[in-house]
Amino acid sequence: MAQKSSKILRRAWEFSKDFLYLNLGMAIYMAGWTVFLLPYHIPTGGWVGACSILYYATGFPMSYAVLIGNGILLSIALWQLGWKFTVKTGYAVISMVFFLEIGQRIMTGDDGQFIQILGPNESTMACVLGALINGLGVGLCFLSGGVTGGWDIVAAIVNKYKPISFGRVLLYLDLTVIGCSYFIFKTKYPDDAWHMVVFGYVTLFVYTYAADMLINSAKQDVQLIIMTTKGELLARIIRERTGHTMTQINGEGCYSHAPINVMLLLVHRHEQISVLRTIQDVDPAAFVSSSRVEGVYGLGFNRIK
Repeated sequence: MAQKSSKILRRAWEFSKDFLYLNLGMAIYMAGWTVFLLPYHIPTGGWVGACSILYYATGFPMSYAVLIGNGILLSIALWQLGWKFTVKTGYAVISMVFFLEIGQRIMTGDDGQFIQILGPNESTMACVLGALINGLGVGLCFLSGGVTGGWDIVAAIVNKYKPISFGRVLLYLDLTVIGCSYFIFKTKYPDDAWHMVVFGYVTLFVYTYAADMLINSAKQDVQLIIMTTKGELLARIIRERTGHTMTQINGEGCYSHAPINVMLLLVHRHEQISVLRTIQDVDPAAFVSSSRVEGVYGLGFNRIK
């Protein structure tokens, strides 16, 4: 009974944490758009990027375009990908539209134009800051197990039926959207059309890199291979101090032919120094190999989502 209650509480905590990360990620993602990218007319990839181009060209509200487009795509997703994917993505879209609307209202001046908080002619700084903030928001959303809708839905459907990776489909769509924006910008902003397209590609690269760095750093753990003659003692002390267990392989030194314990240990990155000091205290003669690993799943580490 106690074990069942503990399991329920753990799942409730994981759900709450995912819910918090998803909302926080969407808020940060929309802040990047409304504070830096939209006021300086900088496009980028994704469905939100396509909606921003529509907004630059016609003035049609971005929040409406995001909601309508994602509504159509979610209807297709429900048919092709099932209700679990659709429900979580649908909530992310609603959260995105909510924060986009709030951000636009805050950043719109009395004259109806976006406020350029960095001042005029600061597109370069706005591009970098907006892209970094976008990447942080997308990364948090991904860590919660969510997606931002739009092209993610298209990529998931294509990946289901064709041997094309999810990331490659997104890349093709993003490059196409930004490239096609030139034909829209050259009519309304003839002097800045190429300028805006180039900034769009820079934004795409920076925010993709920032999202990857956040996601990969969150998943990085450390694998230690320890060769020692005090395996059982070392395993007990590390288990008491960190809660992590070890796998022991009984080996033999090729030169000395003496028996030796080969211990395999996975720990979180922030625990590495403490574990190394413990090894030094227990067996100063131990030989240790340390390497970074990504995506450790199981008890005490990440949960497969």
